[in-house]
Amino acid sequence: MEERVLRKLFLGFIQIHILHHAKEHPIYGVWMLEELREHGYNISSGTLYPILHTMEKDELLNKEERIVEGKIRKYYTCTEKGIHVLGEARKKAYELFKEIKD
Repeated sequence: MEERVLRKLFLGFIQIHILHHAKEHPIYGVWMLEELREHGYNISSGTLYPILHTMEKDELLNKEERIVEGKIRKYYTCTEKGIHVLGEARKKAYELFKEIKD
């Protein structure tokens, strides 16, 4: 039960993390999985890819397909809407952090 609740809570953090990196440079799924793992988010590709697809559908990310080593790799970058949402999320996260840090 507790793990399910934490997973739902961390989903928002994961989305903010994705927006942050997609704003800095194009990202792709495997790279993002490794980045998230470095920060303690142990999610599977079966969890990440639906998140990326939903964020694309919500116009937070743009997708570009590139051929890498003979295979199609999907790269995601932040849209203007995604940049705006990221800015708002940063403000809210900062306010929350100030409140709960002690």
